[in-house]
Amino acid sequence: MPAALPSLLAWLAVLLLGRARPADACSCSPIHPQQAFCNADVVMRAKAVSAKEVDSGNDMYGNPIKQIQYEIKQIKMFKGPDKDIEFIYTAPSTAVCGRLLDTGGKKEYLIAGKSEGNGKMHITLCDLVSTWDSLSPTQKKSLNQRYQMGCECKISRCLSIPCFVSSSDECLWTDWAMEKNNVDGRQAKHYACIKRSDGSCAWYRGMAPPKQEFLDIEDP
Repeated sequence: MPAALPSLLAWLAVLLLGRARPADACSCSPIHPQQAFCNADVVMRAKAVSAKEVDSGNDMYGNPIKQIQYEIKQIKMFKGPDKDIEFIYTAPSTAVCGRLLDTGGKKEYLIAGKSEGNGKMHITLCDLVSTWDSLSPTQKKSLNQRYQMGCECKISRCLSIPCFVSSSDECLWTDWAMEKNNVDGRQAKHYACIKRSDGSCAWYRGMAPPKQEFLDIEDP
């Protein structure tokens, strides 16, 4: 019986580690899609046509680091290099912040992430990745000009009402407080935070690109 004790303890350790892994999940702070656009190196509309697991070096213990390599078909570049992106890399599971895409080239995505150069980029679960059909008309229009006009502004998430701006270059994102922790609410779908001619920032809603000198806006 004592001889079997080390094996039993080893088996119990593996079992406990296996049960602990699901709780070790990736967590992301909610951000407005305009913030995701401004933070990203690359923003584009694309399809994933194939996927395979590849090695991307070793960790500190010498174990291989696995990633998913997506071969993509780029449809339109909104922000990023002149050269087409050919491959997107991500971690192999959502537990380690990987972002999984449907392959086969049938589903179109809006994808925002970090450039790795040489026609490659990297995405995580915390980056903006949405199916193209799920975007509102305002969001699609804003990708061309409007989001970029507000990248010098600050969008602050309002956790509970009341909340207030602390500076003139700030827009309050109230979807989280007003729509029960909804990160895809009215302001996310239909508004952009734009810097005005006097240096202040305010929410803007409208299908036409805003003029640089506009002063009157529609409040959210």
